[in-house]
Amino acid sequence: MEARVAACTGCHGAAGRGVENVYFPRLAGKPAGYLYNQLVAFRDGRRKYVPMNYLLAYLPDAYLRQMADWFAAQNPPPLVIAAPPPPAAMVVDGQRIATTGVPARRVPACTTCHGLDLAGREPGIPGLLGLRADYVSAQLGAWRYGVRTALAPDCMQVVSSSLTEPEVAAVSAYLASLPVGKARPAKAGPAKLPLACGSQVHSTGGQP
Repeated sequence: MEARVAACTGCHGAAGRGVENVYFPRLAGKPAGYLYNQLVAFRDGRRKYVPMNYLLAYLPDAYLRQMADWFAAQNPPPLVIAAPPPPAAMVVDGQRIATTGVPARRVPACTTCHGLDLAGREPGIPGLLGLRADYVSAQLGAWRYGVRTALAPDCMQVVSSSLTEPEVAAVSAYLASLPVGKARPAKAGPAKLPLACGSQVHSTGGQP
């Protein structure tokens, strides 16, 4: 499978570790169900990015599942990129949002869904480690304005649309400041999520 996913490395790095381009995310170590859902969504055109749509257009579900399983099993060190640090106050504000949410607007903490260490939760909630701030901000913005959607109920659209732009910038800066380490996705369990989330319920196909 390593040879078969060689076409992925130009954008996502060796073993999915990430690359300098901020808009190509780290894939390694994310839950297999989440990665599979993403691949199906790109193949079926529900997520639109022409190179991904083209590469995956004729791949069957079983093959996409194997790809997802392979990337989920990887844990390479992230690509270290020197970048000016964000203002300390912004990072502190982002940490507050990520760990306690915004109770006044019923915005849950990131940790309640993505795990206490933000490494994700099986089967369908991704880890948030090893991502650049601009990437996180762009994805939250895409959900906020309906460019990116998920299986209903779309919990991320609810969360993103409830955050202000400064809050999006702050939480993005905080998440980007965290080390990848050896954290792995939390196992699926009986814990109830704060919002109904279609990508967690429908973990075997469709768009997350």
